[in-house]
Amino acid sequence: MSASAPDRYRPETRLVHSGILRSQFGETSESLFLTQGYVYESSLQAERRFKNEDPGFQYSRFSNPTVAMFEDRMAAFEGAEAARATATGMAAVTLALVGQLKAGDHVVAAKALFGSCRYIVETYLPRYGVSSTLVDGTDLQQWRDAVRPNTKTFFLETPTNPTLEVIDIAAVAQIAHQAGATLVVDNVFATPIFQSPLALGADCVVYSATKHIDGQGRCLGGIILASEDFIQKHVHVLLRQTGPSLSPFNAWVLLKGLETLPVRVRRQSDSAATLAVTLAEHPKVARLIYPGRPDHPQAAVAQKQMRGGSTLVAFDIKGGKSAAFRFQDALKLIRISNNLGDAKSLVTHPATTTHQRLTPAQRAELGIGDGLVRVSVGLEHPDDIVEDMLAALEAV
Repeated sequence: MSASAPDRYRPETRLVHSGILRSQFGETSESLFLTQGYVYESSLQAERRFKNEDPGFQYSRFSNPTVAMFEDRMAAFEGAEAARATATGMAAVTLALVGQLKAGDHVVAAKALFGSCRYIVETYLPRYGVSSTLVDGTDLQQWRDAVRPNTKTFFLETPTNPTLEVIDIAAVAQIAHQAGATLVVDNVFATPIFQSPLALGADCVVYSATKHIDGQGRCLGGIILASEDFIQKHVHVLLRQTGPSLSPFNAWVLLKGLETLPVRVRRQSDSAATLAVTLAEHPKVARLIYPGRPDHPQAAVAQKQMRGGSTLVAFDIKGGKSAAFRFQDALKLIRISNNLGDAKSLVTHPATTTHQRLTPAQRAELGIGDGLVRVSVGLEHPDDIVEDMLAALEAV
């Protein structure tokens, strides 16, 4: 089966077989091509290769067989015409935005973003003459009101980090397109298993492959998926010339992660839902947030656009920062880490880690209180996860 695997295969099958490039040895597993450059049979072939008249590889900063397999497999699964892999998820976000923009342009983005994403929109882009407006992503009127004649793109993540708000992708895409703008969606929390932004009207979807796609805490990576036209216009040349390339080894690791992605994400989400039920009525929990529950603030939107809940649970512990710290420090199985999507269950305190650069007022506006913790549920037995959480809450 090649990169052009028939569409009749179901998603789980495409995650195992799509994009395979076998060498003359007929290997079963994907090959790892650890090479910087490539040789040509003649000077004419080299010339034609660089003119894109001859198919093949030129330099691994541009493209590489192992990286190409990862890109093709992700594109086949996501239903995208094209994909470009990057060294990290933040490289994917930055390229997807910067590649569309020039001085004088304007970006509208949801306020509820991962700290580094918010830095790109709010601090980095304005250095180069690109203005931005941050809105409450769940309020469609705020998206409409933020549009200017020079608005070029909208950017959001859903569910959001860390409060798991769910934004209506189709509705925001419609507003963007009516304004002549594009929509870029960071889909890392939902994963491609539970949400398909391109099918909902987004123009581009980005992932930190570091998270669920790897799924075992081994390596960094990112990927941008969109139409062939979007990739060629906004991503391809910028990636080649600036060099945030994914290493072949990391691409190989991510390919192996894709094979088990559906199994892992569904098991983790089932366990997360179990944990949410346990914590919802706990006397030391002031607020429980989980997209798969009917009491979620955007439950109707989640039901409309998501095929499952989430591997993440967020909740406020009564007693603020000191109580949250006591809770985290009392955990025995679940470890403190700012990562997520791992086979191991992880917990973080967003106010002092991922979102610590925001002012207290900005965090309060986003619902990131001093007692908020975010749990990324792993592959351990759900009873062990629940027991560890309940025991730690006793220490609060």
